[in-house]
Amino acid sequence: MPQPAKRERAAQSSRGKSAPEPAQAKEQEQEQQEPTDISAELSYREAQAALELCLAQLQATDLDIEAMAGLYERAQSFANRCETLLEQVEQDVMQWDPEQPEAAPKPYQP
Repeated sequence: MPQPAKRERAAQSSRGKSAPEPAQAKEQEQEQQEPTDISAELSYREAQAALELCLAQLQATDLDIEAMAGLYERAQSFANRCETLLEQVEQDVMQWDPEQPEAAPKPYQP
């Protein structure tokens, strides 16, 4: 008759992986609950390329609705990042007329 410790080791080896540590399980749960904005640190070109990839994947006909919803959310995040960066550049390009320092800045027009 096997001893209790041997039975538990045998049961764990037959299951494959042992149960995650409590701290690991808590970290995994937090990661699943708190979605991170993957586009927050991307440059304009990176966000644009990622957006184009998402759009290409959305055009595939073999996606299920859950995958489409996830891709749509990612694409929206990348589009928002591009828009934010463009707005920042627009603000950088605003110029004051040195002849009229009291006047509000106007967008640059070549």
